Amino acid sequence: MPDSLLPTHPSRGVGLDYEALGRIPVATDPFPHTVVPNFVPPAQLVQVIASLPEINGGGSYPPSALRLRGASAELVQELEGVRLRDAVAARFGLDLADSQTMLTLRGRTREKDGQIHRDSVAKLVTILLYLNPSGAEWSRQDGCLRLLRGPDDLEDYAVEVPPVDGTLLVFPNGPTTFHGHRSFVGRRYAIQLNYMATGAKARHEMRRHKLSALVKRLVPA
Repeated sequence: MPDSLLPTHPSRGVGLDYEALGRIPVATDPFPHTVVPNFVPPAQLVQVIASLPEINGGGSYPPSALRLRGASAELVQELEGVRLRDAVAARFGLDLADSQTMLTLRGRTREKDGQIHRDSVAKLVTILLYLNPSGAEWSRQDGCLRLLRGPDDLEDYAVEVPPVDGTLLVFPNGPTTFHGHRSFVGRRYAIQLNYMATGAKARHEMRRHKLSALVKRLVPA
């Protein structure tokens, strides 16, 4: 869709670079996606990182299971809002008007994380936002997400996305959207947002998401 037709809602909460999301072309290799560096501008990223809760456990945490405050709480609210939904829908020519959102945060990755996979068909779109400062650990490529040409070889990738500096990655899910990363053990903050399909499988995932939030509220991160 031409940039002039992208939605232009007024900015709220944490200022995000929607202009770049509308301007950067959608790439097609190895599948349709867009990568937006500094989607969270540097000055605001510093505030977000400073306000993130310590997450000592592995796995994904719904926002309600964490004590979000300040800029990190504002960021989550902004990501779940209509402006990002409309921008993503326009960029990829999708109808997301009736899609519920499912958002989780990760603070650490484990040795077993990052294996090659596709996301569930219940997830229409996957959005990943990386909230780590640049550093030497990422230059070694460990923990950098790779968009793969197939399901069998982590080295057969078209794009590699370091999980740093407020970088945004967006891709509609499909039969060839394989991705993964080389093993990294340690602190690696990321937000995953999905626009969900309707239907039984999506409802099951949303129920599981709510149950996870309830359980993790009782178990400190």
